[in-house]
Amino acid sequence: SRMTKALLEKDGVNWRQKLPPIPTVPVSAQTRWSVPSAGTPGADTPPAAAPGGKPDQTAAGTERARTLKEEGNELVKKGNHKKAAEKYSESLKLYQECATYTNRALCYLALKQYKEAVQDCTEALRLDPKNVKALYRRAQALKEMKDYKSSIADIKSLLKTEPKNTAALRLLQELNRA
Repeated sequence: SRMTKALLEKDGVNWRQKLPPIPTVPVSAQTRWSVPSAGTPGADTPPAAAPGGKPDQTAAGTERARTLKEEGNELVKKGNHKKAAEKYSESLKLYQECATYTNRALCYLALKQYKEAVQDCTEALRLDPKNVKALYRRAQALKEMKDYKSSIADIKSLLKTEPKNTAALRLLQELNRA
């Protein structure tokens, strides 16, 4: 309240309008620099990957991974696939999640890194064998790599789960013409 009083005396009742704009700080940076309270269990645990390079499956690690994934999603919406892929990679170091793998695969497809897209989709399918996005994106990447037989196999697996998936049906037609 002393600060408010001083600002009122200096700038009048409109002192708030004269303040400089508050800079926006990415959520990942906010969580990176936040200091856990001393009473919190695991307060002295680093938020990065656990020793031995294994993923940090703690609540803090999972939360940080989710934040990084959301930042990646925002970058994809802006069309920055390279930066988004980096965010997804950071997220996956902390917590392996099917959706993060398929999101990074989308980035790799946009960047024409088809081999990496196939690897990510395969990892996603290891976590969820019937994942429609993983099957579709792997089929797209395999098509670009001219592995039509494997691509068709992925599309047929997808169509067993979702027989009316129009994008998959369209890709299957393209593959049959190839």
